[in-house]
Amino acid sequence: MTEITGQAALRAGATAVVNESYSFACMRCGYGWEQSYEIEHHTDADGHDFVMYVADGRIVPSPLNRPTCQNCDGHVVRIMRPGRVASARDAAHRERRVPPAGPVEAVWEPGGAGPVEEHHHWRLSRLLHPFRRAG
Repeated sequence: MTEITGQAALRAGATAVVNESYSFACMRCGYGWEQSYEIEHHTDADGHDFVMYVADGRIVPSPLNRPTCQNCDGHVVRIMRPGRVASARDAAHRERRVPPAGPVEAVWEPGGAGPVEEHHHWRLSRLLHPFRRAG
């Protein structure tokens, strides 16, 4: 997600500020996080362009050069479009609400007649008993 902010957001000699967000996933420990950056475009005294990444008000190294896992300090980090970590967490949360599937045991009668069912003798008069009027 890239957004170019207006002139009011320019700071300390920046010629433009671009907002970008990324999702990160560590391939070493599985930790995932998201971060938004303000990318300030500057020109040095010699006329060369350079950028500064700002996250949470602090200047930070570019996350694209050598990303570091915030959990294990590993450097095998996958960079993805924003929202990927949040959508994966939402999906994992939804999956936890569903009971785990597993094998279903069925008791079979000798002779292969099919599953044994517990026999209930329901009588219509008993089923209708709660609906009878008193009196």
